Amino acid sequence: MNEIKCPKCNEKFSMDAQGFASILKQVKDEEFAKELEKELKIRQFVIAQKNDKEKAELSAEKEKEIAELKGQLSKAELEKKLAVSEAISKIEKESSDLKNELSSSKAQSQIEIVSLKERHQFELKGKDELIDRYKDMKAKLSTKLVGESLEQHCETEFNKLRMTAFKNAQFGKDNDHKQGTKGDYIYRDFDESGNEIVSIMFEMKNEEDLTATKKRNEDFFDKLHKDRVEKKCEYAVLVSLLEIENEFYNAGIADVSFRHEKMYVIRPQCFIPMITLLKNAAQNSMHYKKELALIREQNIDIENFEDRLNSYKGKVSEKHRLANERFQEAITEIDNTIIRLEKAKEALITSEKHFRIADQMGEKVTIKTLSKGNQTMIDKFELN
Repeated sequence: MNEIKCPKCNEKFSMDAQGFASILKQVKDEEFAKELEKELKIRQFVIAQKNDKEKAELSAEKEKEIAELKGQLSKAELEKKLAVSEAISKIEKESSDLKNELSSSKAQSQIEIVSLKERHQFELKGKDELIDRYKDMKAKLSTKLVGESLEQHCETEFNKLRMTAFKNAQFGKDNDHKQGTKGDYIYRDFDESGNEIVSIMFEMKNEEDLTATKKRNEDFFDKLHKDRVEKKCEYAVLVSLLEIENEFYNAGIADVSFRHEKMYVIRPQCFIPMITLLKNAAQNSMHYKKELALIREQNIDIENFEDRLNSYKGKVSEKHRLANERFQEAITEIDNTIIRLEKAKEALITSEKHFRIADQMGEKVTIKTLSKGNQTMIDKFELN
């Protein structure tokens, strides 16, 4: 971009190569017109210096051509001036528009900056109010819990509604040490038929501001989960005043099932709402459980028939297996008997061969052959 100074307002403005070339062309055309006019004046002066005779002989046609040339020159000059004026006017307008746009952009930026500052201040004020509110809540709770433990506070809040909202419920301390550990309180609720609707293992944790070692809520998750499983409770809830500045827990009810399934952390003011929420959810699920039980009862004959059929099939299969084993054992025994008989046959054949040889040898035996080489026997039997 080239920087050009306006000859009228002395303002500087930027112009690209194409715009600059256009202005330059217009200026060159104006210079050409001036040179043309100067050349024409010179020619006129030369003609004026010629003798009067030649001057008198100039035809009216020549003078007319000169007049026409002057007219064309004047018209061209006027057009060039108008073109330059229009170009300058256009450039001045574009420059003015750019200035206005820049001023508007700066104003908009200022407005946005002011808006961001106001919103930031509003958010800070909101957070300060939230912090003050929770500090006030903590102060009130701490004051209330002086001489009264968090456990007693929760028990008192429950007993206020026991006969109206929880008339079929059990809520009390977990005193069962059989598994070597226990929670603080167990809540169990039942329907009119005595079927358990929902059960919750509660753990209550409070901490004074002057405690030397601050603990976190998650320090108690593993034990609470273990207690829930061992006492066969469906849910585990930590009622906590720990980490009082933590926004995650200050939401009231914090779902921590990403650490252990069906586990929540609540503030004391959410104790009753939490029980009500889980109870209502369980009652809805009980409706579907009853429908499922009814369907199962309707299908029990089919299930029993299938069980008996499967049992019969199993027994037949077992008998078939045993029979096959006995058959294989019999085949094996027959094979072994054949082998033993073959061996006995070979032994008998061998024995018969030995008997035949023995007979042959017996036939050849005489006293003379037996006494051969035995002089005593020869003398005895007078064989000489």
